[in-house]
Amino acid sequence: MKEEKAYFAMGCFWSIQAIFDKIRGVLKTTVGYTGGIGEATYEKSEKQDHAEAIEVVFDPKKITFLKLLDTFWSEHDPTTRDSQGSDFGRSYRSAIFYTTLKQKKAALKSMKDFQSVLENKITTEIKSFKKFYAAEEYHQRYFMKHGKTC
Repeated sequence: MKEEKAYFAMGCFWSIQAIFDKIRGVLKTTVGYTGGIGEATYEKSEKQDHAEAIEVVFDPKKITFLKLLDTFWSEHDPTTRDSQGSDFGRSYRSAIFYTTLKQKKAALKSMKDFQSVLENKITTEIKSFKKFYAAEEYHQRYFMKHGKTC
């Protein structure tokens, strides 16, 4: 089986992980930081322009990247710049970090399609993936560890 990876930023990574963990075909998720400069930690991530993000390892025979994009668009507000809910700051921005040209094309098309049903302009960044830094262990599966659901 050939796994694929996808990287999404859509606000606080705790709730994102709980959402993607429930999807059939998702093999593993890890919360962390990407999109900035230098090795990231929770304390340094915003200063280094990293976004709180999720790495999604998936089986493309069971779930497509397009279906993951559907979840991405429907589970947050991609029209708010640098914030989601009560979280504000650049680290909470909406972004898709593509790993292949095929993912880039799919992300751009899905953004165009989703924009057609929204009143406000999408502010989601679509950028080439560089490096992912896993968050500290206490952030991994935070909702599950603390009995919370989303």
